Amino acid sequence: MRITMITPAQPGSKAGNRATAERWKTLLEKAGHSVGIVTDYRGEPCDAFIALHAWRSVDAVRQFRTTWPERPLIVALTGTDIYRHQQEFPEETLYSMETADALIGLHSLVASDIPTELADKLTTLYQSADGPEAFPEPRKKVQERGFGVCVIGHLREEKDSLRAAYAARLLPDDSRIQVICAGKAYNEDWRAKAEQEMASNPRFQWLGELDKGEARQLMVDSQVMVISSVMEGGANVLSEACRAGLPVIASDIPGNVGLLGNDYAGYFPVGKERALADLLYKVEQDPEFLGTLKHQVSQLAGHFMPEKEQAALKQALRQAVQRCSERH
Repeated sequence: MRITMITPAQPGSKAGNRATAERWKTLLEKAGHSVGIVTDYRGEPCDAFIALHAWRSVDAVRQFRTTWPERPLIVALTGTDIYRHQQEFPEETLYSMETADALIGLHSLVASDIPTELADKLTTLYQSADGPEAFPEPRKKVQERGFGVCVIGHLREEKDSLRAAYAARLLPDDSRIQVICAGKAYNEDWRAKAEQEMASNPRFQWLGELDKGEARQLMVDSQVMVISSVMEGGANVLSEACRAGLPVIASDIPGNVGLLGNDYAGYFPVGKERALADLLYKVEQDPEFLGTLKHQVSQLAGHFMPEKEQAALKQALRQAVQRCSERH
């Protein structure tokens, strides 16, 4: 099939949605399809259409459905679609979801957070990541400087990006924890907050935006990763951490629990830096607890294999084609 995929993230962007689009293009082309990624759509012909974002891509979804009503449409739901835009922009967001022939959700709890009547359209897809063989060797000199805690992702409200830095301020004096944050500031306000935090918090460093190789080096140099988000559709960096065997401390939101599972030992209440500080200190001071988290993420690594992601994409495409044929 000739598939058009739309994402709001421009070519060259390090945004997660661009990475997702490029990865899906590769997986679908390996399955025999041809895929074009666009950031603007004016009704050009294709055999199927995939929209990343229900709300942000609504104009393209409307254009496709109007121009090619008899062709299959897949909409991939992001965290902001599910946990913000459904409430703030229900007309546009629900239009995309309702008109889609198939929906893709990126964690196992999405079905409970969308309208019940749409759940049968949903395919759960776990974003894949490269295995440990794709990662560099840890730098011993860096690891000897302290207990490394990495936070990787663009600095913005949804990620609650400085929560680990605030938690680090509450650690006992004997802690050797250093929080290293990597990601582009969403705006000047976030840049200023990160720079002010770095100036006043000796346990915190912000590196700005890193390329893939640099981000992977940071991961292997760290003992644990923090994902402090207040909303997530299913963070690909969590997939990367599990595949790399890097323990994760995560906020207890559906987008994290839907990937790590209810029995994961490394959750803290979202937005609560005191609880996060206690958990970080425990993971630093208790090798057995750190080992438990490492074992748990390693056990989860098999969920995030490229062949499983490809199979979920093919399933969503089959479902869209079938539902489309039933409509006509």
